[in-house]
Amino acid sequence: MTTTLSPTPRTTIGRGRNRAVEDRAALHALLDDALVAHLGVVVGEHPLVLPVAFGVDLDGPDRDGTLYVHGSVAAGWLRGSEGATVCVTLTELDGLVAGRSAFHHSMNYRSAVVIGAARVVHDAAERARALDLIVDHMFPGRAATLRASTRKELAATAVLAVPLHEASMKARAGGPGDEPEDVAAGTWGGHVPVTRVLGAPVPDAAALAEVPADVVRTAGTVGSRNG
Repeated sequence: MTTTLSPTPRTTIGRGRNRAVEDRAALHALLDDALVAHLGVVVGEHPLVLPVAFGVDLDGPDRDGTLYVHGSVAAGWLRGSEGATVCVTLTELDGLVAGRSAFHHSMNYRSAVVIGAARVVHDAAERARALDLIVDHMFPGRAATLRASTRKELAATAVLAVPLHEASMKARAGGPGDEPEDVAAGTWGGHVPVTRVLGAPVPDAAALAEVPADVVRTAGTVGSRNG
């Protein structure tokens, strides 16, 4: 397993190297925190970037682990991804930075770029595990409480796997990097932390049972998915 990030030229950070993160464990933490990824693929003659739910298997069959997304078997973007090089990005906003000049306004964030050859998962066992991982990424432990997917549901769903080997990450934290003369002028500078807050579960009209433990645990996780 590769322990450092940016193992190839196309994921080696050029500008802003002071914000580069080289520890692969930081990528794993970001993957754990983030709920939405964006997958970029060329479809026909134009690029397409789509928000996707995802799951991660750090011990998956691909080098340095596997990121999974799913979609309809009829989706053109998914069919166009098979065997193609795709780009998956993740961003978590951790704060808004108020500088003493427009130039030094910024954001605190953690972001990652993963590039790799995508493959459609055909193995039944791997596909079932991937779909469970995607559910459990939203509600940890929920997949084990659900009925098995029907053959019709599985036939309508495709799973795409992207290796985590080729990746880079950047992060920013703290206040603005203002010019000394702007600080001396007395204008306020600082940052406003941003956290995700999950509300209380809202049952639908047909819900008769108590809110299950996996949903209660997820709803009780206030702000822990953000740094």
